[in-house]
Amino acid sequence: MEGIKSTNPVAVGDHVQFEVETKGDETIGIINKIEPRDNYIIRKSVNLSKQTHIIAANVDIAFLLITLNNPPTFTTFIDRFLVTAEAYHIKAVLLFNKVDTYNDDELLEIKYLAALYREIGYECIGISAETGKNVEKVKALMEEKVCMFSGHSGVGKSTLVNAIEPSLNLKTSEISEQHKQGQHTTTFAEMFDLSFDAKIIDTPGIKGFGVVEIEKEELGNYFPEFFELKEHCKFNNCLHVEEPQCVIKDALEHDELAWSRYKSYLQILEGEEEHFRKDMYGKE
Repeated sequence: MEGIKSTNPVAVGDHVQFEVETKGDETIGIINKIEPRDNYIIRKSVNLSKQTHIIAANVDIAFLLITLNNPPTFTTFIDRFLVTAEAYHIKAVLLFNKVDTYNDDELLEIKYLAALYREIGYECIGISAETGKNVEKVKALMEEKVCMFSGHSGVGKSTLVNAIEPSLNLKTSEISEQHKQGQHTTTFAEMFDLSFDAKIIDTPGIKGFGVVEIEKEELGNYFPEFFELKEHCKFNNCLHVEEPQCVIKDALEHDELAWSRYKSYLQILEGEEEHFRKDMYGKE
């Protein structure tokens, strides 16, 4: 892709042209062309350079696995994922995993979060990769699609993939009790062909999504509930921060928009990295 300073010129999901060469007993394929991508999803490189890492390309659905506390998935992370998916025209579905492990209060928190994102327009499904709850519902969404499964290490991606396609038998690992974090089991993105006419891209556990290549004036467009209202702001280039007669700020004051979403918006706007010590609703 021209103009993208990427650490990996070829990504999982790319359509390529290649030639096969035989040298002695060895047969190798040499890629000579990468076809234009329908879309791709990226994150900032793990180092401090301005390079990006393309996680996957030509994705039909991006599933984000979310867990409440084992490990915790904060709204800042969810929102960055959704903004990235919106920016690159990828359908996003939120999977709230491990619902079999939560007490009544925790289930209420999950229901609150799911209601928040459903109201915006995102599909949310409560699942248990361990017990199989709603796994068939996920499979139905995947048919004839290239699907990406993402989330923090330890949220149960490999367990879910194994529940969807047991023959893959992906390696799973335990949560670190000391830090409530997952151990990395997937070290690089891989694509698998499934038995029910679907493809799955299993990605490494991602600690954070750095939102890149989005102009400040465009950011609000990738928050669907902001985009729906922004035409009523006094200024057509309103950033919804200090400007007068801002419909977004007015809607927040009347509890018509979620403050956690607005806090995520401000963080991204100001170029801040995610604050992992905030609770699920963006509070300090």
